[in-house]
Amino acid sequence: MLLAAIVAAGLLSRVAHTGFRLFDKYLGDALYAAMVYVIFRLTGRIARVALWSAVAMTAIEFFQLTRVPAGMLRSGYPVVRACARLLGTEFSVFDLLAYAVGIGCIAIADRAQSPIAGRAVQRP
Repeated sequence: MLLAAIVAAGLLSRVAHTGFRLFDKYLGDALYAAMVYVIFRLTGRIARVALWSAVAMTAIEFFQLTRVPAGMLRSGYPVVRACARLLGTEFSVFDLLAYAVGIGCIAIADRAQSPIAGRAVQRP
């Protein structure tokens, strides 16, 4: 349910424009990073999930420097062009910041929902 909500909000952020770049561009980036976190969360613990989500998003962003996704955008195949859009075609340090914000926010929310969050460690 959470994953579907994040995807829907991310798509909406790309089609509904407010004229405010922070929302029109970087909210979607943060939501996509949160989506990766939720997908990875199905397999691991919170600290590692946040780390691997950040690694994955950073790798995707640096892959854009190869110009491969930009070349995919010129493909005659609609599926290849869609993949290029998903990967992104232009590197931006601000995208990396948006990814960090998205992962950080979802990790904090995840931690707050954890059954062991807030419990003091009891020592003998």
